Amino acid sequence: MRDLSKYKGVIPAFYACYDEEGNISSQGVQALTRYFAKKGVKGLYVNGSSGECIYQSVEDRKIVLENVMKAAEGKLTIIAHVACNNTKDSMELARHAESLGVDAIAAIPPIYFRLPEHAIAKYWNDISSAAPDTDFVIYNIPQLAGVALTMGLFEEMRKNPKVIGVKNSSMPVQDIQMFKQAAGDDYVIFNGPDEQFIGGLAIGAEGAIGGTYGAMPELFLKLEDYVKSQELIKARELQYEVNEIIYKLCSAHGNMYGVIKEVLKINEGLELGGVRAPLPSLKESDMVIVREAAEMIRNVKEKYIG
Repeated sequence: MRDLSKYKGVIPAFYACYDEEGNISSQGVQALTRYFAKKGVKGLYVNGSSGECIYQSVEDRKIVLENVMKAAEGKLTIIAHVACNNTKDSMELARHAESLGVDAIAAIPPIYFRLPEHAIAKYWNDISSAAPDTDFVIYNIPQLAGVALTMGLFEEMRKNPKVIGVKNSSMPVQDIQMFKQAAGDDYVIFNGPDEQFIGGLAIGAEGAIGGTYGAMPELFLKLEDYVKSQELIKARELQYEVNEIIYKLCSAHGNMYGVIKEVLKINEGLELGGVRAPLPSLKESDMVIVREAAEMIRNVKEKYIG
């Protein structure tokens, strides 16, 4: 049986970091990486949805990953999302990620064209073949990708010995149970939807990857502690409070990731820039929501952590 312990824990999805001209900020990437390392998270999921990957070039994504690896100094499990909407670029990013020594690569299915399952499997296996010594994580996010990981496709992908699990961001928590029961203990199923963190862990997820963890990593680490110690009433109470924060983060005119970056500027002193178009930037009126969210996070941390 494989040792998958390095994947079992709270793994924030890494945010895109830009300078004043909207280019990748190497300084911001390294500062954010060190911030996560100090907070005590298990690892980082780099260049995924939270990293705005769909709006970045291959070169942008290489720069981000290089700076994450430089600042992480081997202290964090690093999963690099390498999927582009064509196989050639995805394989290039996979080779690059392996050359840097990441722990795993991950990929969504190709988007836009609705491909048959055998074509999706070939796409994923081709990507994996470009990083033959690196673990592979399937990223299931049907509400955005437009195609879901079926049990048949998952069975086919398990023929690839480098596949070690699924980042499951579908909303039904039952999907986690189905993938876990089918795959067993030799695979890790990661909970994706942040709002169901404790539900995902309770039903079988052993790791968790999420886009709002970065704004409040201490709270998700506390949720993990409550679940592990079977303090489920406390876990539920904190999950409800975390969800209220998430709803606030999502309530601005601008994109949620823009809100989170401003929250991190207020609460942690991080300068991460805005978001890349066509994601909507924050308006001045959004700063009321930013300040409210930042205060909510501080208050909940004081309540549960001190």
